[in-house]
Amino acid sequence: MRLNYPVIFPLNQLTYVGEDDSEFFCQIHGRRFNALSSRYMLPADEEEVRRSELQHKTIQFLFNGKNYVGPVADTLQPREGQERCRVLDLGTGGGFWAIDLADEFPSAEVIGVDLAPVQPREVPANCTFELCDLDQWYLPYPSEHFDVIHARFMHTGIENYPRFLHEIARMLRPGGLVILIEPDTEPIADEKTASHFTRSGQPSGMRGWFALWETYRKCLRDKGIDVSVPPELSNLVASTGAFERIVSQEGNMPIGFWPKDPVALSIGQLAWMNYDMMLPAMKPLFLSAGMRDWEAKKLIEEAHQDLYYPLVRASTRLHIVHAFKKAKNP
Repeated sequence: MRLNYPVIFPLNQLTYVGEDDSEFFCQIHGRRFNALSSRYMLPADEEEVRRSELQHKTIQFLFNGKNYVGPVADTLQPREGQERCRVLDLGTGGGFWAIDLADEFPSAEVIGVDLAPVQPREVPANCTFELCDLDQWYLPYPSEHFDVIHARFMHTGIENYPRFLHEIARMLRPGGLVILIEPDTEPIADEKTASHFTRSGQPSGMRGWFALWETYRKCLRDKGIDVSVPPELSNLVASTGAFERIVSQEGNMPIGFWPKDPVALSIGQLAWMNYDMMLPAMKPLFLSAGMRDWEAKKLIEEAHQDLYYPLVRASTRLHIVHAFKKAKNP
């Protein structure tokens, strides 16, 4: 049982989280948040950990029961005479992906990094969790140290995502694998985006849902977040010049109970539960941005109305990229 795990701060200071972890949290408008970053404005409480697990299960369904895309198993294959393979999970949340990877690859060392100590204390022996604000110019990890780096659902906490990718490239060994997964923040109804409805002047059928996501995107921009990162993910990876064999996948993920295919229906149900929990989690962000309480409450209630009683088929676009770090020139 691990009662302590390291905390990494910008100046590479190392301390430990004991049984009393209250110093790593703060209260904002009635929800518990991390105390390391004011840019990432979703809670760090039990409700959010449950939502993190729903996201994890959703991705597993998308990946046909697996936790990843790409040749992770080959990359983490133990090789005689070489160091132990290492995996870094950036923005680990509840730690579900890191724990699953540690169970699947017991010979690998898996490190999960997040802003708050919300992960389990009882974990596989080859899995540890560290605290670090990843929204900084230099990340406190050695160069060419990791075989696999995984980051998903976290661009909303990173101001300079291109720099973040350069740091990932620095930390990966040559031939190492990066896996990135980011959802679009632009809503989709009947396979048409919010931009389409704006240009055409047609009603979306989800006025409250679309209004909420427009407000959320504005709040992110006000915090310095580039909301165009998800659809540009593969281009951003390529622009680093550090990666090769870049594979990009994207597709609409259903939200709700409308799919006929059993697997798609399961994904839609999990996504529905995820967003049902996410909508109220946005309220502190809206209030911190200057919205009045009744306005935020109305915005969320109308979005919930569209979620509960949909007139159209809601979905969100997911962007998935995996790539290898280029080998060094001889």
